Amino acid sequence: MSKGPGLFSDIGKKAKDLLTKDYNSDQKFTVSTYSDAGVALTSTAVKKGGLSTGDIVTQYKYKNTVVDVKVDTESNISTTFTINEIVPSTKTIASFKIPDHNSGKLEVQYFHDHATFTTAVALNQSPAIDFSATIGTPTIAFGAEGGYDTTSGNFTKYTAGISVNKPDQSASIILGDKGDSIRASYVHFLDVLKRTATVGEITRKFSTNENTFTVGGSYAIDLLTVVKAKLNNHGKLGALLQHEVIPKSLVTISGEIDTKALDKNPRFGVAIALKP
Repeated sequence: MSKGPGLFSDIGKKAKDLLTKDYNSDQKFTVSTYSDAGVALTSTAVKKGGLSTGDIVTQYKYKNTVVDVKVDTESNISTTFTINEIVPSTKTIASFKIPDHNSGKLEVQYFHDHATFTTAVALNQSPAIDFSATIGTPTIAFGAEGGYDTTSGNFTKYTAGISVNKPDQSASIILGDKGDSIRASYVHFLDVLKRTATVGEITRKFSTNENTFTVGGSYAIDLLTVVKAKLNNHGKLGALLQHEVIPKSLVTISGEIDTKALDKNPRFGVAIALKP
């Protein structure tokens, strides 16, 4: 694959990950195992309130093909095929879910040194079509995405964005919700490994005249432990502690509290991911 501007979904992703990834208020336990034959098995159990769910994911890699099969406690079976380089500089992704026979989807991604394109089509009688394009370089990129409903003949979404990236910082602006919202974010990394960073994000929704400003960051206490925190202008405060117990095995403790709520009851979550 080329080292071009990346996909449209990569615009603003660094800030989004820093403010959302690994934050949860549920109890989650994950165990992953790997074999030399290219097979990976991941089991996940989640308890949210009084409801418990779980799934088992099997991944098989062979040459340029990856097959993922997921079975959950609601008897759904999801399968995804990812094939690289069927045609040079492309990635093809096909997915479907049983028993939902209308869930099939085919996506093709094309990567060039100065542009990327994606097209995704639902595999049913009234297919929805999603598409995106990004032009530029790894340093600066402009992109747009859209969705089209072939049944109604209407666009379901259209979004545009720009990102500027340097080794120690990243900034982005995204105009979304069919032009009804704008989100600007900035991330600054403070170490070479990019485990210590600060982030700021501001979102404005024009139809409601509402602004949301969020600041956050991560700090690497040592090579095995990271703490993260975030706070927005509505009083939502979140924090997490993540520790690598053994290589690739993580324990994450996170919590969230609404500082402006009357009861101020905090919500806490624990996530354990073991990868022996």
